[in-house]
Amino acid sequence: MGREDFVPSGSERLDRQLAFTAEIDKMTSVLRRTVLMDKSRRENDAEHSWHIAVMAMLFSEYALRPVDIGRAVQLCVVHDLIEIYAGDTFAYDAAGNRDKAAREAAAADKLYALLPEEQGAHLRALWEEFDAMETDDAKYAACMDRLQPFYHNALTDGHTWVEGQVDRADVERRMAPIREFMPRVYEWIEASLDRALEKGWVRP
Repeated sequence: MGREDFVPSGSERLDRQLAFTAEIDKMTSVLRRTVLMDKSRRENDAEHSWHIAVMAMLFSEYALRPVDIGRAVQLCVVHDLIEIYAGDTFAYDAAGNRDKAAREAAAADKLYALLPEEQGAHLRALWEEFDAMETDDAKYAACMDRLQPFYHNALTDGHTWVEGQVDRADVERRMAPIREFMPRVYEWIEASLDRALEKGWVRP
């Protein structure tokens, strides 16, 4: 069974929405460098997006300014959809990050064209807002995006930090949005980094 088994609805709009829904199932096949907390396998983009969306419902009390949790959840859910075509780029891969913006923009052009125009524009605008990190909702969503893999590393013996030979300063730069927008949470991050350095999970 596959796309060839799709039965047209008789409505072009509904067909496009259904086609998009089928396409984003591919997120489950986009593997990230982060492993699950039980270390059984690498997580996929869909799992990551679900996880940070739930986290966005939990941690808003630590944000410096009020956030719209509903909008933040939307930002979290859509932020990695373009990786269906662009692939996941490891946060600490300097070479891979050089052409990331161009790859992701091309992926957005392709993906959001599947939807009715106004819905495609809406989802793309959410993705662009997330990436720009200018609104408080986007800053908060970005904090969740950084906090989740950090926590995974803290509970998996620094798996991706060790694999990527990551320096503490690299992690601190990646966690900067949390330091600036959720300083109370950053205190925990610093304590966790102290332990990671002590254990040899990150380089000094």
